[in-house]
Amino acid sequence: MTSPVHGHLWRNWSGLEEAVPRHVETPAAVGAVVAAVRRAREAGTTVKMTGTGHSFTAIAAPEHTLLRPEAMTGILDVDREAMTVTARAGTPLKDLNLALERLGLSLHNMGDIAEQTLAGATSTGTHGTGGTAAGLAAQLAGLELVTGTGEVLRASAEENPDVLEVARVGLGALGIVTSLTFHVEPLFVVEAHEQPMGWDEALGSYDEMVAAAHHVDMYWFPHTDRLVVKQNVRTDLDPGEQQPPSRLAAWWEDELVSNTVFGGLCRLGERVPALVPRINRVAGRALSERRYSDLAHRVFVTPRRVRFREMEYAVPRQVGLDVLRECRRMIDASDWRVAFPVEIRTAPADDIALSTSHGRDSFYLAFHVPAGTDHRAYFGGLEPLLREAGGRPHWGKVHTRTAADLAPVYDRFDDFLAMRDRLDPDRVFANDYLRRVLGP
Repeated sequence: MTSPVHGHLWRNWSGLEEAVPRHVETPAAVGAVVAAVRRAREAGTTVKMTGTGHSFTAIAAPEHTLLRPEAMTGILDVDREAMTVTARAGTPLKDLNLALERLGLSLHNMGDIAEQTLAGATSTGTHGTGGTAAGLAAQLAGLELVTGTGEVLRASAEENPDVLEVARVGLGALGIVTSLTFHVEPLFVVEAHEQPMGWDEALGSYDEMVAAAHHVDMYWFPHTDRLVVKQNVRTDLDPGEQQPPSRLAAWWEDELVSNTVFGGLCRLGERVPALVPRINRVAGRALSERRYSDLAHRVFVTPRRVRFREMEYAVPRQVGLDVLRECRRMIDASDWRVAFPVEIRTAPADDIALSTSHGRDSFYLAFHVPAGTDHRAYFGGLEPLLREAGGRPHWGKVHTRTAADLAPVYDRFDDFLAMRDRLDPDRVFANDYLRRVLGP
């Protein structure tokens, strides 16, 4: 453990949230985490282990002691009989993906950003689209955490299963996660089909596409009728038989067009908002149709060089397309100028208490603006509609919800609060965000 550092500025990736903790430490072992928690409890202060700051909310913002995750990384155990892999909580997802690839293994599903730590990604409910388990937390077989009393607690189907049920999406409110055990699969290859599509065609064929492909992701460019649709299908190809895009094609689509050119267009739109509809029409036609196959994590993950702010809601799957149409109606009727695509995904139901897909198939709508754009009118204008549709906000993305209006959309909300009382009775892990969404 390094010596405490004073006056360190913590800021999240989007720049929306920042804090100045009184102490900063970098624990290298579970014992150091235990010691930090016990000191905080005895002093009546708080402690937070941050990830990489990819949450847009202040869910990880430290108030007193900040624990950094960099020294708690790497794989701890591989169980090929059980098909599980245990890794330390500070491991970035991108590093786990590479380590699993070398072992001939893979996660079942993931989101399109791989910079987060494993603890941060699971604790906030990070998810992908489709599959039999969309969220990373739904792929957990077990975890280890340090509770607010300084106890090291392990949770699995055999040991403290009631804790595992709740703590997989723990919001950082139940303890500091120190390791996680994931269900894994043999390394597999995905065939990707990316194509531009018109609004009526995309929405009219959406259910059919979701039924035919394992993973479907759509991006609608506001102020236009244009979408980009990505359909990913698992194949029987052996690793090594995939046909990824050429280095030039990957650079052109993923770096130049999707990041460099797109970033430039966003900056232009910020300076001259009246140009945004025209810019979106150009952007919606800039990406061409392509097919390729590659290892799963290389297909799921997309490089994101352009910084942004994001609000994402999960609404019930059966009303999702209607909610999307209503969102478009509101955008078209407003004076908002929206330079970022709206991302559309689906997820199967899971059994995690505070997962946004708990107990129901979900339709995810993610709204973005460039990092330098004031998001409040746009996000605030749509949020009542999403709330009225029974929407649940992503815990790591911008929203204004509170414990009073979140509790009715989670039938195990009280179970989570009871577990919080049990594992962190003195609120050692509290901060303003958690007080807002969970109560004091």
